[in-house]
Amino acid sequence: MPLVAGVDSSTQSCKVVVRDAETGTLLRQGRAPHPDGTEVDPEAWWQALRGATDQAGGLADVAAVSVAGQQHGMVCLDEDGRVVRPALLWNDTRSADAAADLVQEAGGVAAGGRFWAEATGSVPVASFTITKLRWLARHEPELAARVAAVCLPHDWLTWRLAGAPGLAALRTDRGDASGTGYWSPATGDYRLDLLERAFGRRLTVPEVLGPAESAGTLAAELGGSGALLGAGTGDNAAAALGVGAGPGDVVVSIGTSGTVFSVADVPAADDSGAVAGFADASGRFLPLVCTLNAARVLDAAAAMLGVGLDELAELALSAPAGADGLVMVPYLEGERTPNRPLATGAVHGLTLRTSTPAHLARAAVEGMLCALADGLDALTAQGATVRRVILVGGGARSAAVRRIAPQVFGCPVVVPPAGEYVADGAARQAAWVALGGPTPPVWELKGTEEYAAEPVPAVREQYAAARGLVLDRR
Repeated sequence: MPLVAGVDSSTQSCKVVVRDAETGTLLRQGRAPHPDGTEVDPEAWWQALRGATDQAGGLADVAAVSVAGQQHGMVCLDEDGRVVRPALLWNDTRSADAAADLVQEAGGVAAGGRFWAEATGSVPVASFTITKLRWLARHEPELAARVAAVCLPHDWLTWRLAGAPGLAALRTDRGDASGTGYWSPATGDYRLDLLERAFGRRLTVPEVLGPAESAGTLAAELGGSGALLGAGTGDNAAAALGVGAGPGDVVVSIGTSGTVFSVADVPAADDSGAVAGFADASGRFLPLVCTLNAARVLDAAAAMLGVGLDELAELALSAPAGADGLVMVPYLEGERTPNRPLATGAVHGLTLRTSTPAHLARAAVEGMLCALADGLDALTAQGATVRRVILVGGGARSAAVRRIAPQVFGCPVVVPPAGEYVADGAARQAAWVALGGPTPPVWELKGTEEYAAEPVPAVREQYAAARGLVLDRR
């Protein structure tokens, strides 16, 4: 009974699960928090990983380990492998102007969008690593001059698990590489010319491994006894592995960010920028739409009303569908899709009748789900087939989200039991590495809840009318 470990190094915390490689049975787990903020010293991730691993009983008895991490984050290293500056995370929007400039320099909004979509599968937005490199070169040139290599959060953690054996040993995978803005899912190659265009010179980048290839072995001081390191991947690709998403499944993940994605056999190239044409962790592709505002919309609404999340859900379910015309556009941290990094949130339709906690709670849940449903529309416009939605992430624990989602999405919704599906996906990849074979092992997912489609078109119509009225910060 070989054991494997999966790591989810997310924006907010590090989770570690240890599972049976063949059956997926959960044996133990651990968790440790990450600091707040949109830039973080990577050492904090390492300390959290060590703490979560210790809480999970260590790694001495595992056959393989894989790390899934938050996408896009810029980790810059000098020639000696030292971190040059705190990592800029995916949700740091200071590089919005840099993203716009990269598109403009490629021929303007329309032509530039086509250029980037054809070159890398995605049009740059502030989240992408390439835009952060441009920002660094422009705003911190002394630090930029020290940079010898750039990698992503999961790459750096995998490298540390291997004992940090030099820049040439940096490894990554297709899924995470596809979110940098300088790797092409269609060709499987880096576009170092684009990295040079953004940063001013070329840098060392991690080798891109196949889904079941090993990135090395676990360092002996971490309890390793020849344990293999998987290539790892980005958090969304890991979540797709963790829930076993198949053809016709669209995964909607409601965490710090909101993501809508499906597994595809061909790469996407949306020159509007709405759909990012990422790769997945199985050798296929992962067209994806991301929103900056997801579960924290619920947190914010609960804080405004002075209630907990469970009471927020009760309030929302006590109000009618459509909240009698009250609409929340939840651009609380700007927004990535649509690309409005300076946008603010708004509430429309406030009347004496709708000035109740229940109406506001309902509007918050519906607004968050409508923003994700816009992403679902963008995927179908790119050819995705939607048989059902698999709803995961912390926000899926809300009874109101589970009940209202079929009304907003207009299709059946399946909710697996609460779990760490990003960490589980990493563990499943580790099992694939440990056991070998052409495909990852099949792990049965038990205890899912199913909700039939119950479309209420007025909810989407109200939201569509209101979202164009939000303002940008000055």
